[in-house]
Amino acid sequence: MKISGHAIKYIDRSDVRYVALTQVHARLAKKDSTIWGPAAQAEASVRLNWIDLPESSRDLLPALDALYAKHRDKGNVVLCGMGGSSLGPEVIAQSFKKKLFILDSTDPDYVAHALKGDLAKTVVVVSSKSGSTIETASQRALFEDAFTQAGLAPHNHMVIVTDPDSPLDKQSRAAGFTVINADPNVGGRFSVLSAFGLVPSALIGVDVSILLDNASDAKTAFLKDPTLVVDIAYLLAYHAGQYLSYTDDGSAMPGLSDWAEQLVAESTGKNQVGRLPVVIEKAASNPNVFSVAYAGSADLVVEADLAAQFIIWEWVTALVGAALELDPFNQPNVTEAKEQTSALLKEWGGVLPVFTAPHTDGAVEIFGEGVDLANSLKLFTQGIHKDGYVAIMAYLDRKDEARISEIRSMLSEKIGKPVTFGWGPRFLHSTGQFHKGGQQNGSFLQITGTPSTDIAIPGQIFGFKTLVAAQALGDGKALASRKYPLLRFNLTNRSAGIDQLLDAVKKI
Repeated sequence: MKISGHAIKYIDRSDVRYVALTQVHARLAKKDSTIWGPAAQAEASVRLNWIDLPESSRDLLPALDALYAKHRDKGNVVLCGMGGSSLGPEVIAQSFKKKLFILDSTDPDYVAHALKGDLAKTVVVVSSKSGSTIETASQRALFEDAFTQAGLAPHNHMVIVTDPDSPLDKQSRAAGFTVINADPNVGGRFSVLSAFGLVPSALIGVDVSILLDNASDAKTAFLKDPTLVVDIAYLLAYHAGQYLSYTDDGSAMPGLSDWAEQLVAESTGKNQVGRLPVVIEKAASNPNVFSVAYAGSADLVVEADLAAQFIIWEWVTALVGAALELDPFNQPNVTEAKEQTSALLKEWGGVLPVFTAPHTDGAVEIFGEGVDLANSLKLFTQGIHKDGYVAIMAYLDRKDEARISEIRSMLSEKIGKPVTFGWGPRFLHSTGQFHKGGQQNGSFLQITGTPSTDIAIPGQIFGFKTLVAAQALGDGKALASRKYPLLRFNLTNRSAGIDQLLDAVKKI
């Protein structure tokens, strides 16, 4: 483990703020729940067991070995989970070059991919702390029905990861499913080294004991000498500004920046003082954005193995929370989009209404200002706050329509401002908190698309097509209530619409 980079020269270990962070570090090692102030103490008191996971999760190893042995003949592993429940396992799978399908979307075109494999050779992991997350609950119902329709016993093909005594825990055990309990005193975004990260990793053949050993070694090292973690926290809290760019480029850990994005954004995006990670494809120099990398050159380069990165960034995030005087363990604004989604589903009565756009340009419907794409993008970019950012939120198929993500770098280069890209509804469990609770200078571009199909959700009066629309429009309502600049493009033909949109951005 080591750090380097252009910003190292700004570390002043004689600074009283640095000394204070060192003291916070010592208190964190003792799991002191008072670090983040009286208002945060109740939450922190039941959220600090992530500190022990490199050691305590070893108790799971016998169960994980048994689980792998039971399902080793099933080469298709699907993980149904959102936010911290999916981003951690995804980076582990990609870093170890293992096959894992992450079902963290409600877009029916994307959901359809998860059903294409041989169900007889499929094992599905359903990960949810309570089981009440609408995405995961819908996906669980979908697979239970799919296995049953295929003449297969769902409990032979599904593994549940949840908190002990949660509604999902009780229902699943009563129905005969294999249940692995996670530590309830660990929040979702700090859970990568818990059962949420380790169960799917074990099922795809990753030796999770090595991950735990590496994380434990890293923790032992920075507990002995806190310089590395305090240096990082000092730079992020007192030298960096609102924006942090993260890149995986050259690190052999693809997806680590996406995991760090949700950890940092959801933990610090409140009280209007947060740090917004901008995941970029290649290392780039921008004087207005503090750059972070895991290899190569940047303002801050953190070199460590994958498991060490996990525990380092969790520790640093807790320290930055203390420095910024906010609670890193709550997510006060995440429920807004959920409530708006529920209200729309109830209002629609399970039937997606027909929405008429004020203007249409080819395959793109424009819900917002502008008579055509070029005009709409011009007006939108003119309204961006002088110190602001743009958040692009694409409710599309992140497998077959991945090229839409190219819009992030293209738009950022054109306007010279930070631009984030999030797949909907996944980002709602990540940067969605920051959008509402962080600095109030965001402009928001939603990209929705007419699905080629719909998939029913067993037990519901609506299908995935209606659900994903309600999530997009519900979050739009939550953003619009704050009077943020908001524009939505709906692609009536997704492929043609993506081409049109990318071409229009090139011409700004």
